[in-house]
Amino acid sequence: MSKTSKSSASSPEIISTDLYQAREKIYIRRVNGLFRNLRVIGGLFLFALYFGVLWLDWDGRQAVLFDLPARQFHIFGITFWPQDFALLAWALIIAAFALFFITVYAGRVWCGYTCPQSVWTWIFMFIEEKTEGKRNARIKMDQTGFTLEKLLRKTAKHILWTLVALVTAITFVGYFAPIKELIPDLATFQAHGWSVFWIAFFTLATYGNAGWLREQVCIYMCPYARFQSVMFDEDTLIVSYDAARGESRGTRKRGVEPDTLGLGDCIDCELCVQVCPTGIDIRDGLQYECISCAACIDACDSVMEKMDYDKGLIRYTTENELEGKKSHLLRPRLVGYAVALLIMIIAFTWVILSRVPLELHISRDRNALHQMTSDGLIENNYMLKVINMTNEPQTFQLFVEGMEGLELRSDTTFTVRASESEDISATLVLPPALNKLPTNEIYFSIQSIDDESLKTREESRFFGPANF
Repeated sequence: MSKTSKSSASSPEIISTDLYQAREKIYIRRVNGLFRNLRVIGGLFLFALYFGVLWLDWDGRQAVLFDLPARQFHIFGITFWPQDFALLAWALIIAAFALFFITVYAGRVWCGYTCPQSVWTWIFMFIEEKTEGKRNARIKMDQTGFTLEKLLRKTAKHILWTLVALVTAITFVGYFAPIKELIPDLATFQAHGWSVFWIAFFTLATYGNAGWLREQVCIYMCPYARFQSVMFDEDTLIVSYDAARGESRGTRKRGVEPDTLGLGDCIDCELCVQVCPTGIDIRDGLQYECISCAACIDACDSVMEKMDYDKGLIRYTTENELEGKKSHLLRPRLVGYAVALLIMIIAFTWVILSRVPLELHISRDRNALHQMTSDGLIENNYMLKVINMTNEPQTFQLFVEGMEGLELRSDTTFTVRASESEDISATLVLPPALNKLPTNEIYFSIQSIDDESLKTREESRFFGPANF
């Protein structure tokens, strides 16, 4: 509850606001324009990626599949294993720096055009308009009592919301369970319990976030809204209202020059407020709630065009430009992020391209450091774990080196199936006369017979009695 008090006629007005006041529903007016078209094109592209990629096949399997039970993550022709977690960490760091770079340059354009929360919210708003009518019709409907028409319209809206949320959830789970098996299993009620649980969970999350919470997610729940301000500077491209041109506000007839009335270009129609998905008034200045979607620019430009005024009263600009100063595209922080991002992308690409999809892990027999054979040789036993990360079965040749006279008494040729691992036992023997130290450095190496570039080498130790 808000309270207003004045200690005296000359004292400033003090207004206290309840921090836990109920949310006021935002009724969005749809507006056409350049930036809406860009959002639609971007949204369609993201939808095509999200809903389309998992239906692509690659070498007989789903092109993008995060197979958690098998601990394999297939992305087209590359298979990642848990051992590649460092690559995931680097990918996330690169994404973070890319977001920092974009934020320094153009503010929250990620939020306005490509954030899933924003894209799905626009879809839910579109459904709401088609089922309940335009902005004024929705306001009037919510203010009236119960009617059959109101029940049918709202029921249709929530059914469509639920269907969109359900398809979104099934698609998401389809990246972890093969989609071509998941859908038939759901239709025949044979889907795994965990798949059903996560589909229900993400259906509810999508329905709640895009349908009910909407701007609450952007304003209160998203951490990006809180820390993005520290990356802004006077040259960051932001959506701003040109107060010097627009003030003072006031209504007037079309064709009347504002100077003759002592007014600015803003006719105070409040369309910029009515189209804002977070419900702010851009004319109040830069606010962290603004997601830079530019809906207010489209709305204001349409009004300026009808009034025969120049467009751009609300536009993408910088604080320096609004103050009549020169904006600087290149500045130390932006260049620093760009250089760091470029270096990381090059390094990450090099690691991916030079990555050998093969791993070798060696463990020694823990029961004995060494033992003597019946023919008087020093014997060491090892267990080799070979991981074939390719999408083809591979036949490998095993080698050992590092000590003169070292002999491998086990199978030196073996086959590992595609995207699987194999445990191979290996026994090494050495004449006592050739063993000089209690522990010696040796190397196991494996080489694919089918692919000469597929090879790796790992260090181990050979133990024996000292022979000085």
